[in-house]
Amino acid sequence: MIEIKEATKVYSNGTVGLNKINTTIKQGDFVVIVGRSGAGKSTLLRAINRLHDITDGEIVINGKSLTKANGKQLREMRRDIGMIFQNFNLIKRNTVLKNVLSGRVAYHSTMRTLLGLWPKADVDLAHDALNRVGIPDKAYVRADELSGGQQQRVSIARALAQEAKIILADEPVASLDPLTTRQVMDDLRRINQELGITMIVNLHFIDIAREYATRIIGLRDGELVFDGPVEDATDEMFTQIYEREIKKDELLGV
Repeated sequence: MIEIKEATKVYSNGTVGLNKINTTIKQGDFVVIVGRSGAGKSTLLRAINRLHDITDGEIVINGKSLTKANGKQLREMRRDIGMIFQNFNLIKRNTVLKNVLSGRVAYHSTMRTLLGLWPKADVDLAHDALNRVGIPDKAYVRADELSGGQQQRVSIARALAQEAKIILADEPVASLDPLTTRQVMDDLRRINQELGITMIVNLHFIDIAREYATRIIGLRDGELVFDGPVEDATDEMFTQIYEREIKKDELLGV
């Protein structure tokens, strides 16, 4: 369970990224965060794994304060949180398998990971993760030889090899074509349903949010303006979130 209590983020230039956000995300939820550019979607996502420190408030994960954690406790909490980025964040010159194994870094000493001395159990885990996202045959291919959709699947496999209990995905399909978008989103939904991993995904396309989310959070100017089941996310509600009529280019494939 993730509890976000009065979470506020004010940047050094005075810009308010988040303004007193309160919500609870339960284990196994598939949450999609929507809102205009600059609404606070990425700020909230990065606050949940402390890529950004919040200015005020608190984030609690499974009864432990992420906000107050430091040192070993913070490392252990972050180990349970996988991150998927729009630009994949892979080491392009490395093989797919090495990229997936980087999800195991937090479990071993720096020297061991630098030398690539991975236990057989870790290698088996990485192969299993690649199999789960449908690219087991790409294990020994360089990451820069893959398509965008395949690279994003590598980043999903990396989070699986990390044995993350929560996966945060920041616009994971923004650079993908419509068909590949649904393939990647299908992977995330299947992992959520089969493994019970909590998914929190920032998305731009409203119809994809409706298709895959069980719950939608809407942000506007750093404030939470909608938080509820996908069934309640009507056209009128999206209009309120975006403060305007929704344009066709915000619907994938239109």
